[in-house]
Amino acid sequence: MYVSFSPRTSAAVLGFVAWAVACATATSIPAATAAAAALDAPVIEEIVVTTEFRQNTVDRTPAAVSVVDLSELKGRSINHLEEILDRVPNVNMAGGSSRARFYQIRGIGERGQYEVPLNTSVGLLIDGVDFSGIGTGAVLYDAAQVEVLRGPQGTLYGANALAGLIQVRTNEPTETFEAGVSLDAANYDGLGVGAVVSGPLGESVSGRLALRKYQDDGFYHNVYLDRSDTNRHDELSLRGKLAMALSDQLNLGLAAGYVDVDNGYDAFSLDNDRHTRSDQPGRDAQESAFVSAKGDWAVGDTLILEGIVGYANSDIDYGYDEDWTYVGFHPYAYSSTDRYQRDRDTLTVDVRALSGDGGRLLGGSTDWVVGLYALDQTVDLTRTYTFFPAPFTSVYETHRIAAYGELSSALGAQWRLTVGLRGERHRADYRDSEGVRFDPDDDLWGGRLVLEWDPSGPLMAYASITRGYKAGGFNPSNSLDPSLREYDPETLWNYELGLKGRWFDERLSGRFALFTMQRRDVQADTSLLIDRPDGSTEFVQLTSNAAEGVNSGFEMELTFLLTDRFSLFGNLGLLHTEFRNFVNAAGEDLDGEPQAHAPSYQFYVGAEYRPATGFFARLELEGRDAFYYSDSRRFSDRPDDLRSDPYTLLNATLGYSRARWDVRLWGQNLTDVDYTIRGFYFPNDPRDDYTERGWFQLGEPRRYGVTLNLKI
Repeated sequence: MYVSFSPRTSAAVLGFVAWAVACATATSIPAATAAAAALDAPVIEEIVVTTEFRQNTVDRTPAAVSVVDLSELKGRSINHLEEILDRVPNVNMAGGSSRARFYQIRGIGERGQYEVPLNTSVGLLIDGVDFSGIGTGAVLYDAAQVEVLRGPQGTLYGANALAGLIQVRTNEPTETFEAGVSLDAANYDGLGVGAVVSGPLGESVSGRLALRKYQDDGFYHNVYLDRSDTNRHDELSLRGKLAMALSDQLNLGLAAGYVDVDNGYDAFSLDNDRHTRSDQPGRDAQESAFVSAKGDWAVGDTLILEGIVGYANSDIDYGYDEDWTYVGFHPYAYSSTDRYQRDRDTLTVDVRALSGDGGRLLGGSTDWVVGLYALDQTVDLTRTYTFFPAPFTSVYETHRIAAYGELSSALGAQWRLTVGLRGERHRADYRDSEGVRFDPDDDLWGGRLVLEWDPSGPLMAYASITRGYKAGGFNPSNSLDPSLREYDPETLWNYELGLKGRWFDERLSGRFALFTMQRRDVQADTSLLIDRPDGSTEFVQLTSNAAEGVNSGFEMELTFLLTDRFSLFGNLGLLHTEFRNFVNAAGEDLDGEPQAHAPSYQFYVGAEYRPATGFFARLELEGRDAFYYSDSRRFSDRPDDLRSDPYTLLNATLGYSRARWDVRLWGQNLTDVDYTIRGFYFPNDPRDDYTERGWFQLGEPRRYGVTLNLKI
């Protein structure tokens, strides 16, 4: 198992592993047990993971999975998925938009999209509907929990989960009536209003309806237009659910929703600050309507049939003022805008059969699963660019069909071996207005082998080997050399050791994972500057294959209930990434260089105090190391233009809670740290004679506000 870290990181890994072993050993020491019994001993509640084939608790799932329970969060008001992923180790996000559309897990994942069709490395499911690659619409009002599976999910989810999977699960209908209202007010004219109602609709039917509207002015001031709302957030979500118990053996669930995100996009400044000059500010919008149906049918005690169908239609409008300024700022009155409008339809079907208690094989020791999966997706693109004589259009159709199966066999009372395999046929059809056409197809396979030790006590451990895959693709730009047009599928082998447990009368919960991932034919993004016939420069992004890559690391998550009033929590992700034998399309030798958007450490720690009076206070620190913005390095004498700076943010909440209401005052980034979330490197400023340099999108500044939740 190959793992390579810097000396500082290696020492940290060894220290944390030693600490974990010490905690495990401490459970058998009478003195520790006696000390624990002397304290008020609350118990950490179990959290159920729903992304696996069979539901299990997070502490008994033999994989690196994190669950953010939104019902337990007592911090700031949560509006979007990007606001909670800092709680998960080794997960990063890419800006270049009003909300993070793309996510990176363990250093792997896309960072943006222009006209090039993409196959995503990190899957995103919302109530069973596939939103991979369009995370702008991942609003979280009335969500129950977010599950993040780190590492390839070759058996479970296939080509959209090379690096991992994020699943958002919203609250289910309740069997008794309940209703609630939430109100938020914050600086930068932030305002949010939400309402939810749930309850029985008949003897065996219950329903739930949730509505939320959120808006703020954004965090930039356009000095040319004298406006502070050109990078605004304006987000509306409506969700409905039905749960039907058709019989003791048959259950059916329906979900439908509508998300309308109409955000501004004016986030880059020639001075790399929060003052922009755009005369034609951009837009980052996503309007999605979606529906899903899931059912499960227990056929006696031998067989369980499950199925889920998901469909979404999304209109995506992303554009920006390309020169970032106004007419007259650049010589020759240069001015341009770039706009990408997509209409995306996605249909997925996943059906499977699972063994019941009476259907196990080999004398009742072996559970089994077999299933079929299909995806059909069409994306219509219209790109309107100032220097195009006519809009550029393309149609990209993707068809996938997969078969999968898994056996999980008990090897005695404490050991279990799981073997899974998935085969997938990927076929695509691309055509555009410039006469370019591709119709690639790939046969792909993945799987997992997991050895689990579970003594049904405070500990469990696992060792796993998983294989993930990602389909190949193409770069349609006619400006490129034909040899750069197509690239091959990527494969990934993940080797992982995990330890999970509870100690001190179940007041301390810990989860640890040590992994190394061997990547083959790495799909790496490269940016090129190409001179156009009209004298302008075209910024072209393309994908090509690196020979190899290695991503290794360590992950830890801890929760410690010191008393029933005071708790500590935190996570840590350590990551080492590098390319091997890779010269990118720009001729840069990246052998041994780190991969983009892969900070070497990330952490999130905090404490919460809840006295008996109803007041509560919460303090958090979150931070991450520097990371490169892209895999185009330029190797200039200004390396700080190519990567972010390390940063640490301070957050705090003070609140008061009663049975039917709570109010909280919250602050985010209280020390007002300037930190960057996305960067590019190219010439764009006439004041320095168009010298190549770095341009950065800043993260949120100091935010503060008040949130009120009422239960009716």
